[in-house]
Amino acid sequence: MAMLKLAWCSLLNRRLTALLTVFAIAISVTLLLGVEKIRTEARSSFASTISGTDLIVGARSGEIQLLLYSVFRIGNATNNISWDSYQKIASHRRVAWTIPISLGDSHRGFRVMGTTTDYFKHFRYGRKKPLELAKGEPFAGVYDAVLGAEVAEKLGYQVGQKIVIAHGLGSTSFAKHDDKPFTVTGILAATGTPVDRTVHVSLQGIEAIHVDWKAGVQIAGQRVSAEEAEKMDLQPKQITAFMVGLKSKLGTFHLQRAINQYRQEALLAVLPGVALQQLWDMMAPAEQALLTISGFVVVAGLIGMLTVVLSSLNERRREMAILRSVGARPWQIFLLLSGEAFLLTLLGILAGLLVLYGGLGLFGPWLEALTGLYIEMGAPSSSQLIILAAVLILGAVLGMIPGYQAYRQSLTDGMTIRI
Repeated sequence: MAMLKLAWCSLLNRRLTALLTVFAIAISVTLLLGVEKIRTEARSSFASTISGTDLIVGARSGEIQLLLYSVFRIGNATNNISWDSYQKIASHRRVAWTIPISLGDSHRGFRVMGTTTDYFKHFRYGRKKPLELAKGEPFAGVYDAVLGAEVAEKLGYQVGQKIVIAHGLGSTSFAKHDDKPFTVTGILAATGTPVDRTVHVSLQGIEAIHVDWKAGVQIAGQRVSAEEAEKMDLQPKQITAFMVGLKSKLGTFHLQRAINQYRQEALLAVLPGVALQQLWDMMAPAEQALLTISGFVVVAGLIGMLTVVLSSLNERRREMAILRSVGARPWQIFLLLSGEAFLLTLLGILAGLLVLYGGLGLFGPWLEALTGLYIEMGAPSSSQLIILAAVLILGAVLGMIPGYQAYRQSLTDGMTIRI
């Protein structure tokens, strides 16, 4: 303790250099912990994009592809599902609820999803949080639409406004269903999931805008008005996919196997949690690369500290000699220099934590509003504590290098005036 106190006094005597060194280490630690915290929270947020859903069913393809277009609205289905097959599976004795999904259209670059009002009742995200309407109410009529939070914010839409759906998925489309506009009846609260970037309409609305279309082209001379289409039979013949909630989790694998062996058409049922984990694992190399870069930044900061301490040794030879002359032993000189490095590293870690949590407190709400990513302000996790301990140990080990250099310097060498 006496040597640490002496090391502290020595650092105070060189406070400007010490502060700059602490600042460099603090920035490095902030970056490393920030990346680790964002990675952890992003993984948690990613895994909770959908919750409470036991199975997702679509045309037979790949598990990740099915997850991408049904949950993340990325890509297209290889095929559709017949309405008869959907109804047979939905009426299975193990099924509690289903959410049908119809995709294929867009609005100014945002995906349009046809579904039923069961979507607002049963869809869950995060820790089984239900969807909430920030404004308005769910769709009730054929030409009603409910917007995700990001759609409404970026396009400046309000409840009661008319929107036109375009055929296809491009941000700019020349094939628009402008003869059948939709009215915004509700705007969902932000969820931080693909729901925010989706325009929700009824399955009947999707059918209505396509009654006079075939193979992606409007049928010449057969234009049907919005009022006429509304009076027609708008029961879907096909849907893109559907989500399934079961009465008991025990029947999950049994129903999954039954759907995958369904003889009427080629279907695929996937467990959302498993598919999400597979998708996240595909991004593992990028995740590890980011952590590695952050680790090198910390090492660079500690090497900077080592350079500062080593460069000051030549100037401090007389100080070391005086300490030796008043009875300090070589190992005590070693502890003094090592203690300085240890204190600099410890102060850098504490300052880094202060900067990180201060930044999260100030900019956390802005980051959540911008990206939908909520970063919890809790105490450092066990993995983060391990990282901090590793940084502290590395700083202490590097501090032994100047300590060993000082240890080797003799009293005579310290008292010699070099010209």
